[in-house]
Amino acid sequence: MSQQQADIQVLGRDIILKLLPKRIQNSHKGTYGHVLNIAGSSQYQGAALLSSLSSLRVGAGYCMLASCSDVISNTASSTPDITFLDLGQSIYGTIPKDSIKFISAIANYDVVSIGCGLNQIGGVEDFTLNFLKKNQKSYTPIVIDADAINIMAKSKNFTIPMNSIITPHPMELSRLMGIEVKEIQQNRAKWAWEASKEFDCIVLLKGHETVIAVPSGKIFINHTGNSALAKAGSGDVLTGMIAGFCAQGISLEEAACCAVYIHGITSEVASKAMSEYCVLASDLIKYIPLAMKAILNSN
Repeated sequence: MSQQQADIQVLGRDIILKLLPKRIQNSHKGTYGHVLNIAGSSQYQGAALLSSLSSLRVGAGYCMLASCSDVISNTASSTPDITFLDLGQSIYGTIPKDSIKFISAIANYDVVSIGCGLNQIGGVEDFTLNFLKKNQKSYTPIVIDADAINIMAKSKNFTIPMNSIITPHPMELSRLMGIEVKEIQQNRAKWAWEASKEFDCIVLLKGHETVIAVPSGKIFINHTGNSALAKAGSGDVLTGMIAGFCAQGISLEEAACCAVYIHGITSEVASKAMSEYCVLASDLIKYIPLAMKAILNSN
């Protein structure tokens, strides 16, 4: 299949409104899904908080953060909104390689996200590769981001579970595919799709005009967003948003489209109040509600 045969769509409000999960009055937290977020290390504690809270901001019923002991302790003091699974801690301030035994069957969750701020030392590599291999045939959707992607790129033998999305920025995709960043940036849609076919998963290539590629040939291009997103942590917020939407019962493909579009709108709304210079990743979480309202209420 050539790139010319791909079905390329530009994401817009009309598409997103059709994809957004529905809210019903006769419901409870279980109606809107359970996110398991495996994230964080002593060095990157903010990533765990941002990716967890953003899943709730877009409507997930509840989120459990699985992380090392320091992250659990500090995050618990920062928010009352998420629950926790303490995986212990290595001397490097990361989750130990044998902590996979503490994670019950991921079928107990509606979606799993893994990678935000995990680091790549102290047993995290073994943990991540074992987790992905163990869940190779799991039907539970898995969002793979950040250090989980970098760990795969360093490994000669990695497995991507069958119902997964990877969310690399251009450098991470370069590491995975052995293609120069410049070449990827010259034809982002092509390389996102090539990666989706090679790894048999959805690929969300972050950056200006983010691309979402599906192995079957569907390609979505997003035009929302601005330079405010060029801040540490904005990708963690996006990962949480994807997981949060998916937890509510829509597919990973649909969740990625909703998350990318609304993530961009959120940066635009926040920038009107604060300028593109000043928006932090934590501000994005605060402005998601206004972005959602703008999309739902605009004529």
